[in-house]
Amino acid sequence: MTASRRSFSAKMPAAILGQDASRIEYLNMKMQPYTGFTGSGAEVRALAAVDVALWDIAGKAAGLPLCDLLGGRTRSEIQVYNTCAGPNYVSKTSAVRPDNFGAAQGNSTGKTYEDLEAFLNHPEDLAQSLMEMGITSMKIWPLDLAAGAVDGVDISPADLKKGIEPFERIRAAHGDKMRLKAELHGLWSLNAAKKIAAALEPLDMDWIEEPVWMDRTHEIAELARSTTAPLAGGETLASLGQFASLIDDGNIGTPIMDVTWAGGVTAAKKVAALAEARSRPIAFHDCSGPVTLAVSTHLALNLRNVREQEIARGFYYGWYQDFVDHLPPVKNGMITIPGGAGLGLDLLPDMTERPDAIHRVSR
Repeated sequence: MTASRRSFSAKMPAAILGQDASRIEYLNMKMQPYTGFTGSGAEVRALAAVDVALWDIAGKAAGLPLCDLLGGRTRSEIQVYNTCAGPNYVSKTSAVRPDNFGAAQGNSTGKTYEDLEAFLNHPEDLAQSLMEMGITSMKIWPLDLAAGAVDGVDISPADLKKGIEPFERIRAAHGDKMRLKAELHGLWSLNAAKKIAAALEPLDMDWIEEPVWMDRTHEIAELARSTTAPLAGGETLASLGQFASLIDDGNIGTPIMDVTWAGGVTAAKKVAALAEARSRPIAFHDCSGPVTLAVSTHLALNLRNVREQEIARGFYYGWYQDFVDHLPPVKNGMITIPGGAGLGLDLLPDMTERPDAIHRVSR
């Protein structure tokens, strides 16, 4: 990305060609789609990509890391939690569902951590492996494989017992040394989510994520009233109004935002301020690539109401390095930003010329 503040290359969207790159708030407003702005669809993801690039340009032009450009650091590093994915957490088609897992073995050049298979079969060993790296917080989703997850209407006692077992095994082996998060991916009805939350409560969950669809704020609020387990979610939302409703009407414990799905840095700062005004932490989603992780880490170091940053070590050590020249360093369970101005990283040169790249320019 060029450090020029004044213009964009000819490949940037026509709506902002020739505009002043330093007018980030104005350009973010100008790129707001006429329709489709309330979800993390193609329009908003395109807006987010450009917004992140604008902030990277601004940082490079100023000679400052993004977190310093945003007002400085509230911390020099932040702890991570591991989302226990791996090479098999990739779909054979575009449908990211449990019956579609398993298509990417051998595609990355880095170290293989098959954490999905591990949490299903050897969860206590997985927790031990993470703790040996200094990581003491983890997220798993064994309930996705329950038969009832196909339609989400209800969950059987047998499936509930089986889905809870990995959490119980980790607790039995390691006590409270590992913080546990349950990912439910919005697969369940309110009735089923209540049963799952009740079963997880005795295990002292760090949070239950996306128990129902996050746009159903009345259901989230009812679930929050029915359980002592903290709730989290929101990574599929993408407007200030949706996050305000999630926090105020849904009473979510921890709103989660994907910076590159939901409008970029400009939107993330506003959503974080909303959460802070309601005394809530905010968490930033990873799993979608090294640029997302880098910009999220800058925000996590800058903002006061971020507790930890998500990583997926199966991706971080597996394929993230195939796309950028530097990654945010992770050491002893902590993450910080790469050195250098802006995001501190750049896409690898000639990436679009790789034989496995799909590259298209639309005009």
